[in-house]
Amino acid sequence: MEPTIVEREDQPYIALSGKVPMSGIADFARRTPELFGWLAARTIDPIGDVFFRYTLVDMEHDLGLQIGVPVEERHHGEGEIVGGVLPGGRYVSVTHIGHPDGLEGATGELLAWAEKEGLEWDVNGNLWGSRLEVYKSDPQEVPMDQWETELLFRLRG
Repeated sequence: MEPTIVEREDQPYIALSGKVPMSGIADFARRTPELFGWLAARTIDPIGDVFFRYTLVDMEHDLGLQIGVPVEERHHGEGEIVGGVLPGGRYVSVTHIGHPDGLEGATGELLAWAEKEGLEWDVNGNLWGSRLEVYKSDPQEVPMDQWETELLFRLRG
């Protein structure tokens, strides 16, 4: 694991947004084609990789989750499809190669490294709200145990 600090610009995105229990994340992720269908119907092209963004984390109840893609300019969604802007700023980043189940361990290592480095999260009351999971691998082409996932946590200041 080799974390780096990266600067990101504000980035418009379109996402499928919902609330799901922890056990429902995989089912929600399988709805990604709905997002791409919505984009295609409006001739909006994604300009980056699919990401997961947690908007509410309550391990005892439902998670607020977005599955989105960056787009060139801001759009308004409808229903469960929402538009927004990922905030720019400094992020700590690490790439995980392997099954998504390994992200929990990679996250723990990243958080320990950041604490040792004295980094502070832009948490707004919720560490997971500052987290992005960017999926660099195409699940149609790459076996799940070889997926490349970039974890990003936004830093304060």
